[in-house]
Amino acid sequence: MSRDVSVRLRSLVGSDAVELHPQGIPHVSPDSAEGVALVCRLAHEEGLTIRLEGRGTWLQPDAETDFVLSTRALDQITDISPADLVITVQAGTSLETLRRRAADHGMWLALDPPGRPDRSIGSIMATATAGPLQSGLGPVRDHVLGTTVVAGDGRLLTSGGRVVKNVAGYDLTKLHVGGFGGFGVITELHLRLRTQPKVDTTLTACGTRDALSFGARTLIETGARCAALELLSPAVAAQAEWTLAARLLGTESSVRSAARQIHDNTDLTWHELPSDESPALWGLVSRAWLGGPVTLRLGTLVDGLDDTIDLLAALLDEELVAAGAAAGGIRWAGSATPDQLLTLRHQAAEREIPVTLERAPWVIRRSIGHFGAYREGVGGVVQRLRQTFDPRHCFSVTLEEAEDA
Repeated sequence: MSRDVSVRLRSLVGSDAVELHPQGIPHVSPDSAEGVALVCRLAHEEGLTIRLEGRGTWLQPDAETDFVLSTRALDQITDISPADLVITVQAGTSLETLRRRAADHGMWLALDPPGRPDRSIGSIMATATAGPLQSGLGPVRDHVLGTTVVAGDGRLLTSGGRVVKNVAGYDLTKLHVGGFGGFGVITELHLRLRTQPKVDTTLTACGTRDALSFGARTLIETGARCAALELLSPAVAAQAEWTLAARLLGTESSVRSAARQIHDNTDLTWHELPSDESPALWGLVSRAWLGGPVTLRLGTLVDGLDDTIDLLAALLDEELVAAGAAAGGIRWAGSATPDQLLTLRHQAAEREIPVTLERAPWVIRRSIGHFGAYREGVGGVVQRLRQTFDPRHCFSVTLEEAEDA
């Protein structure tokens, strides 16, 4: 059957776009949204399943499927507008490539997601995996102005716009940002850029988790302005103790003022990292989440961070943990069984804390889904959306544990 599917795919998008991998599974890499639409329409009509892949650096490529649809060939930056601070990119473009192109124009995308720098921008958007900068500069969805998406039945859908003033009223962009590919294949994005900051400084303090948490709360109460304020476990920061890291962006005078405020308003001993060590620290934080087969994010509020880390320590461990000390949210990585993760999810739900499965082997993703309903009624909404955008469930994605119950 695999060879028959390969023949059909080649007839749609060309021989160069289709490979038959050693496992016998066809891999197709269309170079246009129209090509993706043809492939999805075929799967819909024939009842075939599709595994979506970006550049293969984040989710493990192990979901059960009839063929793989990759966005690798969708790797073009199609437009960049310095005047509007907007860049239009295809979904397979790597974050590293986007950063270099934006920097050529004195701009940057204010996202520092977990994973490798060659991760595709489509993967980052589909999973909504933001890093420490979301604390001061907003979550992933705040940086997306518009999308082009192919639904499971091959429909080509556009939402949002190319400039900030066009993003008004109801659109579908927010649905696909964080939808894990359950509602369609993102093929193109209009992203909001910022002017590059003149100064980028990082201050760190080490100590016990309690002392650093108290210091972070003090900074929040005094109105300290940090682009990121992250509480890092020893393994994440590569230190002997827990680390509180504050990233300051802006003009020289604003950064100097913020640094002085941090020093003056806590009893912690702060160290300013040399200019070459600051990127190394944040790069280390980004890559830390590849240190275990499972990665989670927990949507806890700031005042619940300590209790939630204690919950993680009791049910899993606290080796690879980072917490947004100013905006809330926790990321964890390590090894865990489906039963352990379900226990965590259910106990967190009792505290109104959603737990999102960001990365895991397919056997775990299939068992518990990327996100569970921590409030009544959410599961039904997700199922209706799946039915609308992927009527025959062609995409090999499990969003909720209830799907397989």
